[in-house]
Amino acid sequence: MQTGMTTGTARRIGVPREIFLGEKRVATVPDVVEKLIKLGFSVAIESGAGELANFSDDSYRAAGAQVIDGAAALWAASDIVFKVRGPTADEIGLMRQGGALIGFIWPAQNPDLMQLLAAKQATVLAIDALPRMLSRAQKMDALTSMAGVTGYRAVIEAANAFGRFFNGQITAAGKVPPAKVFIAGAGVAGLAAIGTAASLGAIVRANDTRAEVADQVTSLGGEFVKVDYVEEGGGGGGYAKVMSEGFQQAQREMYARQAKEVDIIITTALIPGKPAPKLISAEMVRSMKPGSVIVDMAAEQGGNCELTEPGQSVVKHGVTIVGYTDLASRLAKQSSTLYGSNLFRLAEELCKTKDGVINVNMEDDAIRGLTVVKDGSITWPAPAPKLPAVPVVAAKPINAPAAKKAHGHGAPSEPMAGNKLAIMFGVSAALFWFVGANAPAAFLAHFTVFVLACFVGYMVVWNVKPALHTPLMSVTNAISSIIAIGALVQIAPPLAEVTNRPETWIRGLAAVGIVLTAINMFGGFAVTQRMLAMFRK
Repeated sequence: MQTGMTTGTARRIGVPREIFLGEKRVATVPDVVEKLIKLGFSVAIESGAGELANFSDDSYRAAGAQVIDGAAALWAASDIVFKVRGPTADEIGLMRQGGALIGFIWPAQNPDLMQLLAAKQATVLAIDALPRMLSRAQKMDALTSMAGVTGYRAVIEAANAFGRFFNGQITAAGKVPPAKVFIAGAGVAGLAAIGTAASLGAIVRANDTRAEVADQVTSLGGEFVKVDYVEEGGGGGGYAKVMSEGFQQAQREMYARQAKEVDIIITTALIPGKPAPKLISAEMVRSMKPGSVIVDMAAEQGGNCELTEPGQSVVKHGVTIVGYTDLASRLAKQSSTLYGSNLFRLAEELCKTKDGVINVNMEDDAIRGLTVVKDGSITWPAPAPKLPAVPVVAAKPINAPAAKKAHGHGAPSEPMAGNKLAIMFGVSAALFWFVGANAPAAFLAHFTVFVLACFVGYMVVWNVKPALHTPLMSVTNAISSIIAIGALVQIAPPLAEVTNRPETWIRGLAAVGIVLTAINMFGGFAVTQRMLAMFRK
């Protein structure tokens, strides 16, 4: 199903200057303009739209965009408008009848805005309404992109307001203790804040109602602080749910303890469509050490701290409370680049034919979730997306050996029965006795090494989980130098043995062995080095 605005001709994407107070971001950047043009669109941008994000008009022209003076001319010339903030009533008045709009809309909080857009017969895709539980939607997830930026910036603002180093130091002038940072909420923004604070050397603690994020907190260098109350807080869609009163009371007690101990608190708790929950009371603020800092990332929705003043940084009871609502705009160039990439990925989904004509496919779960107004009809809220069914694990057959024979030896087998194990050891012992009684002493020594090598190979390779084979084999290949040493011995045998062996073909095989082993050695070290590099910053 195509939108009513689709007529078969390529469409122009327009990017106006953001007029929201303090907003420095722009909805696309020059690098993304080039990609949009390859999809078949033409791109127009209002003069000065990227100036506050350090993107000049000339950089857009060089990328192939048309620069238009004035918002009215830009809106009138655009079939599809890319925006960051939702449009004002005046901007909607400039919009083309039946045009398309993509940006942050927040339909639950802006019902009047939805009515104005519907009256324009518009098609509106709210990037904030993306079904985040769909894995294929992650490339379009602007909420996650912006949350990562704001989490990082929150730590930078905290460091700016804090009067000491984050990391501990021992200097000639004395010892400086590390800062203690507590982060309330370990979603995307919280995890970004944890990683940033830990990298600066602070002692980082964090809490979240979702128990499954504890491992993520630990992996980033933080300590997960549990609430002494058992209740699961996952609310679906990447958000936490509203907890019971009993849990909230236990959580407040834990926050009160942390407030007395830490130097910096960063709060990130938000629930879609509702005011931010109050986590830090005025009493907790009074209990904090003088010079402490609170960065309230939920300030735009009322704040997690009772004393937060949205948009302001204030000092109360000796504590600096940062309530900025434009954290993403304080890194405007980075935010705009990430946001522009998210909108480009959405444009790819809307224009798979690469002819500049968008197709708002309401059968696509991701597109359906994003679409809040379709040709003038309000389609929000979207029905829950159809998630793939969880595969049913078949019951294990009673006759495990028979099942193994029928389906191959890829699956792990049951432990060997005692009588079969005894027979195997008996046969092996008889074979070793026969070889030892009849073989020369020199052969017996080599045979013993061969058997031990087989046993060690089985234990360290065959008996290891398949997921570990790649790192294991890269290391074992890297230590293949023992084979090279043996081959070198064969190439240059002692003089006493030269006349007693067919040295030509032995030396030839040894040379081949050296070549193959050299490949293994260098390849093993290369693979190991690349694998280790994955875990380095």
